[in-house]
Amino acid sequence: MRKLVVGLMVALALVFLVTTLASAQAKTGAKLLCVSKKELKGEETVASCLAKGERFAVVDPYGMVRIMTPEEIELTKAFNPKAFETRAFGMQYQKLAPVLPPLAVPAQVPGG
Repeated sequence: MRKLVVGLMVALALVFLVTTLASAQAKTGAKLLCVSKKELKGEETVASCLAKGERFAVVDPYGMVRIMTPEEIELTKAFNPKAFETRAFGMQYQKLAPVLPPLAVPAQVPGG
């Protein structure tokens, strides 16, 4: 009986650890941040800012930054339109910015 209780406690601890790590990983994903209007704090959507000519960058959890070209923006809209429905944040408020939403449906490779 004692081994069963200890086993259950270990299993619960492992489940808790895995869910905590998964939650932390989800919160530290890549973010889409405005580089031309650093003081944005969610007043507009990314799409409305892009329509006004603002420039955006993808910032990964390690701090690597990639400025998005117009071609990258169009391709991203095709594959992940929800990324542009999120609120826009500038570099100054990067901690408040939401993580980029994952693809709704995984892209399929032609002929695969």
